[in-house]
This record gives sequence, C-alpha cells and structure tokens, in this order.
Amino acid sequence: MTMPQAPDGPDDDDLTTIKVDHFLAHPPAKVWRALTDPELIAQWMMPGDFRLEVGHRYTMTAVPRPNTNFSGVIRAEVLAHDDERMLSVRWQDEAGSRENAADWTITWTLEPEGRGTRLFLVHAGFDPDDPAQRMAHRIMGGGWRSHVIGALESVLETY
Repeated sequence: MTMPQAPDGPDDDDLTTIKVDHFLAHPPAKVWRALTDPELIAQWMMPGDFRLEVGHRYTMTAVPRPNTNFSGVIRAEVLAHDDERMLSVRWQDEAGSRENAADWTITWTLEPEGRGTRLFLVHAGFDPDDPAQRMAHRIMGGGWRSHVIGALESVLETY
C-alpha cells in the first residue's frame, strides 16, 4: 500500500488530519513488532491491553488535558491490519458521551525503504469547528513528530 508522502508541518492547513512521514533505520518486521507488542507499545506510547485482532477493544491511559477536553482515558479498537504493512485503530475519549469528544482513526503504514522502513502515520477525525479539537490537533501534531516518534526510535534501538 502506498500512501502519499505529503509533508505535514506547522504550515499544513488540514485541520482534520495529522500526517507524519518518517524514515526509521530498522526493517519493517522490527518496526511492526514495536507497533503491535503491548510491552513495547507501553514503552513508546501508552500502556494498554492491545491485541492484534480486528474488533479487539482496549483501553490506554495518558495525562488528562482539560484545555483539549481530553479525559486522559482512550477507548481503542483495532479496525484493520495487514501484517508488517498497516495497522488502523480507532481512539475515542472515555468521556465520549460529551459533545465534541475525541473520535479519531490512527493508521500506521510501513513501506520497506533500503535497509529501513518508511513509516506513515495518518491521525484523522479532528473537528476543525471545535476550538478544543483545533488545540488537540496542534498539540498532537507536534507530539507525534517529536516525542512519540523519538520514543519509538529509542525503543527500536534497545530491543
């Protein structure tokens, strides 16, 4: 599966989606394991009872962010996967009954590139008409690109 390599930076004007395109100097099998092994996921993203099974529902916990209406608890569901190529999950804020609560789809796509992997992330579903969702888009865009990708790279170096 090929995804467009459109850069997504501070000047990106799509307020509904975050796109990240990042090269990792590790083979797809190793990156895939880091994306799907619950013990490794806990090291670079958030702890949770992830299982690579379409329809599996699980919970992850993070720091609440009242300024973005985020409760800190994510109800997640595995939507689709293609081993060592693509993983798509749905994230909903635990406080989902609240108007304008987060309801996002995160899709990771892996493409072999030389001896490494080109990793694409598409985080979709932000409501550009909601100020809290716009703030979440801005914060999470920076977080995916710096903190989360950096933490993923650190995990890949150590296992």
